[in-house]
Amino acid sequence: MQAPFQANRFWDDRYSQAEFVYGTQPNQFFAQALRSLQPGHLLLPAEGEGRNAVYAASQGWHVDAFDFSEEGRQKALRLAAQRGVSIGYELSDLLTFDTPTRYDALALIYVHLAPAPRRDMLVRFAGLLKPGGTLILEGFHPRQIGNPSGGPNAPEFCYTVEELRAVFAEGFSIQQLNNESITLAEGAYHHGPAHVTRLTALKL
Repeated sequence: MQAPFQANRFWDDRYSQAEFVYGTQPNQFFAQALRSLQPGHLLLPAEGEGRNAVYAASQGWHVDAFDFSEEGRQKALRLAAQRGVSIGYELSDLLTFDTPTRYDALALIYVHLAPAPRRDMLVRFAGLLKPGGTLILEGFHPRQIGNPSGGPNAPEFCYTVEELRAVFAEGFSIQQLNNESITLAEGAYHHGPAHVTRLTALKL
């Protein structure tokens, strides 16, 4: 099933801008978490313009990424070429993506869905990790609503500590799970005070 046309069009329009709308530097929490891991095979769903994929590849990771925006994919591949690294990047939808590959790490960085498909997504992607693999997640907390630094326009699309603790209660060792206030500086659309939920979890 393809992503809804209007959603595809929204993200293609956003990513078609000349500048990298979320910047070219990696998400800070993602970069910090990656530095504590031995490079291996990494999956990045909904990777957009490729800033995290390109950073990970520069650190020695074998990177697979996907998004449903062709504009995002093209910008990611250009950024990878400019930085002299190689990434795998395909067009696919969050709700239907599947692969026989099992990963050493998987990162969900600002991947927001409604509650039911979000839980399904989390469970499916957790299944793509090898035993000993690490899940990294940063997303907006419900208290983000009203901040000018981006994110969903309704709290039910955001992540809470309680939700993530319930999803990963079995089969994972939670290394970090908290929400906190930060200042984002990730391009024009993630800029300013923000409230986020952060998770790192090890698959048992």
